[in-house]
Amino acid sequence: MKYTRAESLDRIEATIEAGDPVIGAGAGTGISAKFAERGGVDLLIIYNSGRYRMNGRGSLAGLLPYGDANEIVVEMGHEVIPVVEDTPVLAGVNGTDPFRDMSVFIEDLRRRGFSGVQNFPTVGLIDEDSSYRKNLEETGMGYDKEVEMIREASEQGMLTCPYVFTEEQAAAMTEAGADVIVSHMGLTTSGDIGAETALDLDDAAERVQAHHDAAKAVRDDVHVICHGGPIAWPDDAAYVLNNTEGVVGFFGASSIERLATEEAIENQAREFKEIEF
Repeated sequence: MKYTRAESLDRIEATIEAGDPVIGAGAGTGISAKFAERGGVDLLIIYNSGRYRMNGRGSLAGLLPYGDANEIVVEMGHEVIPVVEDTPVLAGVNGTDPFRDMSVFIEDLRRRGFSGVQNFPTVGLIDEDSSYRKNLEETGMGYDKEVEMIREASEQGMLTCPYVFTEEQAAAMTEAGADVIVSHMGLTTSGDIGAETALDLDDAAERVQAHHDAAKAVRDDVHVICHGGPIAWPDDAAYVLNNTEGVVGFFGASSIERLATEEAIENQAREFKEIEF
């Protein structure tokens, strides 16, 4: 493990005390991680959706059986961790995986240089009222397994930054020892493979605030940041941060690596095609 929980938290708290937003970045490739770090992000998070996203597929591919999510994050660690110089790297862990002993797997992630974890893939993205979600919960593959994974990682001294989708989940994850609650607003909009169905920014700010308040009611030292849905661009994140109380930052995956890549490559290619000779 490159950074202990205490060291990672010290860095986050120093950022907050300086009046700067805490920014986490998803990294699906080594080059994404390298240049997000140069841009000053506070945390880097790698998980299976990053690989799919940067291969031109929708991020929700990470929830479907296209590969072993936990094995993919280990593989991606080999690509990303060596190029990161001075930023904690978190692993997206599929906490519902019935084929792994989570205590052993998390210990292995620590040994491989990961400083923390996040719960992804997460069943939290599946509608709680759907029969599919209910069946997952009924058959031992529910969100409670993700809570227990976060508890295990916290007890092993790793930074924990779980996604939450409801006030109840925010409270449960905080009680389990979460350090940074990531208030998830759904699949990110914008770009070529972004969502079209999402909350508006005002509704998102209201929901983020509710998650914040539920977490803080359990433990006052927990930090809360926002992610996803309509919070796609820097101005969107600024709007939510300026219309909530106590929310200290933003985590961007598609927002930081996919949207920037789509624009940059398309514009660069177009400029080459417009060469006159």
